[in-house]
Amino acid sequence: MTDLIKDEKPSHNPLDSMMKRLEIAIEKLGLDEQFANVLKVPDRCVIVNIPVMMDDGNLKVFEGYRVVHSSHLGPSKGGIRYSMDVNLDEVKALAAWMTWKCAVVNIPYGGAKGGIKCNPREMSTNELEKLTRGYTQALKSVFGPDSDIPAPDMGTGPQEMAWIVDEYSKIFGQNSFAVVTGKPIVLGGSLGRFEATGRGVMVSARSAMAKLGLKATECTCVVQGFGNVGSISAKLIEQLGVKITAISDISGGYYNPEGIDIMDAIDYVANCEFKSLEGFAKADKITNEEILELECDILVPAAMEDQITSDNASNIKAKLIVEGANGPTTANADSILNDLGVLVVPDILANAGGVTVSYFEWVQNRLGYYWTEERVNRRGDRAMKTAFDNVYSYSEKHGVNMRIAAYMVGIEKVANTLKLRGGF
Repeated sequence: MTDLIKDEKPSHNPLDSMMKRLEIAIEKLGLDEQFANVLKVPDRCVIVNIPVMMDDGNLKVFEGYRVVHSSHLGPSKGGIRYSMDVNLDEVKALAAWMTWKCAVVNIPYGGAKGGIKCNPREMSTNELEKLTRGYTQALKSVFGPDSDIPAPDMGTGPQEMAWIVDEYSKIFGQNSFAVVTGKPIVLGGSLGRFEATGRGVMVSARSAMAKLGLKATECTCVVQGFGNVGSISAKLIEQLGVKITAISDISGGYYNPEGIDIMDAIDYVANCEFKSLEGFAKADKITNEEILELECDILVPAAMEDQITSDNASNIKAKLIVEGANGPTTANADSILNDLGVLVVPDILANAGGVTVSYFEWVQNRLGYYWTEERVNRRGDRAMKTAFDNVYSYSEKHGVNMRIAAYMVGIEKVANTLKLRGGF
C-alpha cells in the first residue's frame, strides 16, 4: 500500500495527525488544489473569555473555543468538552473530524467542535451552570438549529445541554430545543442517544469481526476508557458473546483473563465514592499503558487522543482496533499497525453512532414527533452498518487502509458539494 505515513519524527498533535491523513486522501482523490485548500482550514475559529463569579466570591475568567470547520453539507455539528487540556489545535482537529464523520455516515451536517479550558471535577454545579450560560451568551451568534448545533463531549452531559437550551431560548424569546442534542429526554432528547456512540462501536466491531472471520464467542476484547463510550461499548460487545478481559479509566487498568462482568463494573463505578474503577477488586491492577499491549482479539481505545503512537504501536497484539475515542492513534502509528496486519476501524467511522442519533434527535425536535428506542436503534444500526460496508468496499477498491478510505469517502462528498455550490 502507498497510503502509509513514513515519518521518524513522532507527532502527538491531533491536528498534525488529521492534516497528514487529509493530505494523503486529497492526493489519492486527485482533488483540485483550490478545493483542497478550502477543506484544509476551518470556516471560522471563535475564542471567548467567560467571567464567572465563583462560590468563594472570586471572579475567574475561563477561555472557551468554538471552531466551525465546515457547513457545506448543512448546519455544523459537534460537541463541547470541558477539560484543562482543551486548546485551539485540538478543537480544530476535532471539528475537522466531525466534518468527515458526518459525511461518512451520510447525514446532512458539517463539522464543528467547542471547548472550555476548565476542570469540571473541581467546580460546583452552580459554577458549571454560570460557565455554561456564559459560554452560550458569548456564542449566541454562532449557535442555532440551522447554523451550529452543539452536543455533549468530554466533561459535559445532558445537564449542560439543558442549560444551553434554556439560555439560548431566553436570548431569542422562544423554546429552541433543536439548538443542541444530547439533551435530557424531558427537554426533547432522543431515546437511544445515551448508548448511541457505544452502540455504533459495537456495530463496527461486529461488522469487522465478520470480515475477519472472527467468532464472537471465541474472541477477547480490551477496552481503554470506561466513560460513556467505553462502558457502553464494553457492555454491548460483551452481549455479542465476546469476553472482556480488561477495562480502564483515569484510575488505571484492570485485567482479568477469565473475563470481567461489565454490568458489575458499571454498577461499581456508579456506587463508588470516586465514581471511577478505583479499588475494583475483581481484576488485577495494571497501568493504562499496559492495557493497550495485552493479548486480545479486539482493542477498543475509548479514552483520549494519542494513546497509540509510534512508541507503542509495535507492541499492539490485537487483530482488530475499533476506535471509540476521537484521534486515539497518531498518524505515525498507522504504518506500524498496518505492517502488523491489524485492521483499524477509524474514529470517524467507528464512533459516528453518536452523531447519527444526534441527527435523529434534531429531526425529532424539528418534527415535534418522537420515535421509540427500538426505532432509533434500528435506524442507527442500519446507518452504521451501511457506512462500514461502504468504507470497507472503498478500501478494497482503492487499495488503501480503512482510515484513508474513510477520509476519502468523507472528503469526496464534501468536495463535490463544494463544487456544486460554487460561489467563490
